[in-house]
Amino acid sequence: MKTRHSLTKRLTAGFIGLGAVFALAACGTPEDTATDTAPGDPTATEPDMPAEDPTANQPDMPAEDPSAATSSNSVVDVAASDDSFSTLVQAVEAAGLAEPLATGGPFTIFAPTNEAFEALPDGTLETLLQPENQDLLAQVLTYHVVPQEVMAADVTTGEVPTVAGPSISVVVDEASGEVMVNEAMVTQTDIQADNGVIHAIDQVILPPGLEL
Repeated sequence: MKTRHSLTKRLTAGFIGLGAVFALAACGTPEDTATDTAPGDPTATEPDMPAEDPTANQPDMPAEDPSAATSSNSVVDVAASDDSFSTLVQAVEAAGLAEPLATGGPFTIFAPTNEAFEALPDGTLETLLQPENQDLLAQVLTYHVVPQEVMAADVTTGEVPTVAGPSISVVVDEASGEVMVNEAMVTQTDIQADNGVIHAIDQVILPPGLEL
């Protein structure tokens, strides 16, 4: 399957070229350097040359910008710091999605808790974590990822496209304030990261037509 490669491209910076300009100034005039010494005389006067500058060929480097460093508070880092998402983090790493989710974005992650993974049929999670099922696992996980940041206050009822491709159905109960994502309920909202936000859900949701 090509799922993992295409997902990495979606989840996935230009390089700035640096140059240096330098000049050497000639010293003296022809009259200054002319001598009466016979050709071939080892004592012939050589024109004075400027001392070599060891830094002349070095590129001008910009001052270090601390904001250019890779964020240490990505959605992956935030999830990894919360014990209730340890199974999700394990699955993200097994699917090869840790780097794209940490460096891309912004994302909204509807994150199944450990209990949500435990509710899957016996043996399902173990099967998904097998190396031969990496693409299938990536398809399941990216169905929980929306390629934009949506805070809880901005969530509305409707169909929302995911990184996996198919849309999820979001229903907001105006009376109770409860939010359903397909058949899963949002149990915790607005867990903020530098490149997105996490909302915890109580079930693992599956793309249409996919059965585990």
